[in-house]
Amino acid sequence: MHPILRRLLAAKRANSGIAAVEFAFIVPIFLVLFAGIADVSQMLYAYYELDQAVAAGSQYAVLNAANVTSTTGAALASSIATVVENANGSAWTNDTVVVNNGPTVTVTNGTASSSGTAANADKYYCITGSQGSWTWGTAYTSQSSCSPSGTAGKYVTITASYSYVPLVGIYHVFTNSTLHQSAAVRVQ
Repeated sequence: MHPILRRLLAAKRANSGIAAVEFAFIVPIFLVLFAGIADVSQMLYAYYELDQAVAAGSQYAVLNAANVTSTTGAALASSIATVVENANGSAWTNDTVVVNNGPTVTVTNGTASSSGTAANADKYYCITGSQGSWTWGTAYTSQSSCSPSGTAGKYVTITASYSYVPLVGIYHVFTNSTLHQSAAVRVQ
């Protein structure tokens, strides 16, 4: 065999060994990046589903709570909680629905419990605060004016949470996070 041909074949074998070593160094980096992208994507998707569940509950409240009273408030709270619970599968989220600072349904791990004062559903409130931490304020018997502006009304608040568990816990950024979403809907 010609000496030049032998050198070319030897160089080719040496290059294939180098490629294997380079591949062995690069693959773990790509796997870690892929796992991170998958975790972030799964978390964002779970947050989107939670947002959609609260939106479905809010829409149900707007459509069905026009004349909420002390006798219909508990049933309305239960129905809204069921809508939120079943928006993305059965018992996948924990949620709390409060109808006009009165009838309340709290769902934890698929188990619902009712509480609250039914008579409050007949009153009007000036709700203040921010998402997830509302303050009901003073109860009014009619639609009085609120300070600094607005009119007292009847509200439904929906708060939902979902425990997100990451696929890979190596990043310690999303370790067992709880995602939250909430809404306040004026129904009257």
